[in-house]
Amino acid sequence: MRTFSSLPPAYPAGAPPAVATAAITLSRRLGLPPAEARDEPGPGLNLDVAGGPWSLTPAPPPDAPAWMWARLDDRGGTLSASSPALLYALVHLLADDLLPHAADRLARGLLIEPAFSFHRPLFDSILTQVARTTRRFDPEAYIEHLARAGFTHLEVNGLAFHIPFEPGVPTEFYPPFYTYCPGLNHFVDSPLTRGLYPAAYLQANLNRVRRLAALGRKYGLKPGLLCFEPRTLPEHFFQRYPTLRGARVDHPFRSHLPRYTLAQDHPLAREHYRHLMRSLMEAVPDLDYLSVWTNDSGAGFEHTASLYVGRNGGPYLIREWRDHDQIARAAAESALRWLRLMRDTAAEINPGFEVLLRIEPFKVEHDHLLAGMGDGLGLEAPSLLVRGYDLPYHHPNYPEQRGLAGSLFHTTFDPREKELLAEHRARGIEPKMTYSVSSSFNLEPLLGIPYPRLLHEKLRALRETGFRAVSAYGGLLHLEKTPYWPHPGIIRAAQFTPERPVEAVLTALAERWAGASHAGALVAAWDAVEDALRYFPVVPLYSHFGFVWLRTWVRPFVPNLEAVPAEDRQYYERFMVSTANNPNINDLGRDVLFELINEESGRRMAGQFDRNALPRLDAALERLEEHCNTITAPEARAVFVDLRDRTRALRCWATTQRNTCAWVAGVYGYRRAASGDERARHRAYLDHMIDLELESTRRLLALWEQSDTEFMLVSDVGETSFIYGENFGELLRRKIELTERYRHVEPHIDEALIWRLP
Repeated sequence: MRTFSSLPPAYPAGAPPAVATAAITLSRRLGLPPAEARDEPGPGLNLDVAGGPWSLTPAPPPDAPAWMWARLDDRGGTLSASSPALLYALVHLLADDLLPHAADRLARGLLIEPAFSFHRPLFDSILTQVARTTRRFDPEAYIEHLARAGFTHLEVNGLAFHIPFEPGVPTEFYPPFYTYCPGLNHFVDSPLTRGLYPAAYLQANLNRVRRLAALGRKYGLKPGLLCFEPRTLPEHFFQRYPTLRGARVDHPFRSHLPRYTLAQDHPLAREHYRHLMRSLMEAVPDLDYLSVWTNDSGAGFEHTASLYVGRNGGPYLIREWRDHDQIARAAAESALRWLRLMRDTAAEINPGFEVLLRIEPFKVEHDHLLAGMGDGLGLEAPSLLVRGYDLPYHHPNYPEQRGLAGSLFHTTFDPREKELLAEHRARGIEPKMTYSVSSSFNLEPLLGIPYPRLLHEKLRALRETGFRAVSAYGGLLHLEKTPYWPHPGIIRAAQFTPERPVEAVLTALAERWAGASHAGALVAAWDAVEDALRYFPVVPLYSHFGFVWLRTWVRPFVPNLEAVPAEDRQYYERFMVSTANNPNINDLGRDVLFELINEESGRRMAGQFDRNALPRLDAALERLEEHCNTITAPEARAVFVDLRDRTRALRCWATTQRNTCAWVAGVYGYRRAASGDERARHRAYLDHMIDLELESTRRLLALWEQSDTEFMLVSDVGETSFIYGENFGELLRRKIELTERYRHVEPHIDEALIWRLP
């Protein structure tokens, strides 16, 4: 490594905390004396950020929204960046990549323009959302990894408790939905709502926001909020103030207690929201954005078309006899007034504050909303072509599967995206584009599954289309337990060295972890796993969060699910995102009123797993086993063992996905069969499915009990509907026992289940 002056790095006294963190880190990484805060720059290495007192960098290009500057020689030099987060990232980029390979360019001065000036985790599963009770998770280590990889922002509004404080009734499943994207009223209250939630609950949640924001500040990441809003208030509030009742927004099937938002245009409601936003800004003055998800999970705007129960709301917005477009326009304008209220209130403390709206729920109001955006109101989506939940882009290997925008299979952009981007920018909107980075919304609850080339393709497509603001959907999960996962390195390369070939990035990562002699084998192993993934069909709901929601890994796959006595099913049904009359209790092809899989699609997808995905995965596992048996160097072998065990878990996950499809195909086929021979064929098909599932479950149990690899998200607090607990092995044993006991029952589905009373 190139040597530099032995003088300590210096940074301005009073600089943002991340500048000091960067200087201290630089001292450690380069073996220099401890960094010092000074009143003015001196000899040696000097660090500062744009707008700082030292003005260390020449003027950046006028069209550069973000930049990093490094000039270093044997006497010292300067490091600067457009933001503290990028300065911190620059220190690591310097030590890891630039010093060994770019000494001449550094001596002349090197200006780096990151691909994305706005880069954040969105719905950060492990830090703030459904997996925030994951065992042995260190929030600061995770946040430091984000900054090192080139992220600029951080999501901070996670509840301090593992379950939310939200009233309900015993027969429903709805209060648990309030555990993610928590609304503003779970952190602060207003004079209108004081006493609705315990003061200790609000204080604990707000303190956690403060702590996460402070950790982000240490590494330069700007804090932001992700909320379902406008969120409901408890029913006893509306008993006191009936004229403030706004839209009913709960899901009628999962909720047995109607839930309502405030009438959002009422002056008291507006003052309430202004008070909430003001209180949060006073607690964390550098909050940078509010991301609004809505019309789902207990939140929604009045009279918008995609509310679960249809258009509805309070009496102040729509008068009688309006046509559909007039209602859509009025609903959109009301929503925009609410968004502007939040923006304007926050801007009193942070003038650059931005309010973002997830645009998918608003198919009917889409154009009216876009017309009112700009000037601090923006949108986020996986594609600018979305219209409601009709997501464009299809599976690369199964064209019949559409609507995959934002998933790991979405790696290209239609040319029309660039045209729409130009139109949005003309309105003053910089869209925030979501991309898939981990198992969240793809392969839950697995950890560390590699698809680095797909990820690199997507990030390159985002950059080449012209997008500058991106969001990593689900976050990076448990990085301390996935030490050989290539995705953070891919993100960092796409952000700072986008022209570098992906092959070079992967080879460098492999050499760092497995050594030069085994690097080629490791890259080939990543490729083999990813090649299998490319042939996974997407099973509706189950390939996403529904796999955990519906307890698919631990419930017995028998031809009549209700042949298992209700008492024996409680070990998994009590944590299902379900009510007692949800058809998924006895029909894997349905969930509430949705058809997920039918006989034709089930047989097709099971066949796609059998012909394409599973053979490739088995070949990858066979090679990994060979490497684990032949590699003797402990450091290198640890890398291959880690990947082998994650691939074993993926094989079990894929088998259960396959068998979910086969269950539907076999049970549905048996029930409609017209002859004994036909029933016998379907019965044999189901018996084979059960054999496969039992074998896979035994393998999964052995992996759980014998492997040191943390291959899935596990809570140390306890099982919830969104994450498994440390009793996972016990659940698998129960599944095996019940499957063996009831596997020979006749295939049956009681279609009257939907009409049952609790």
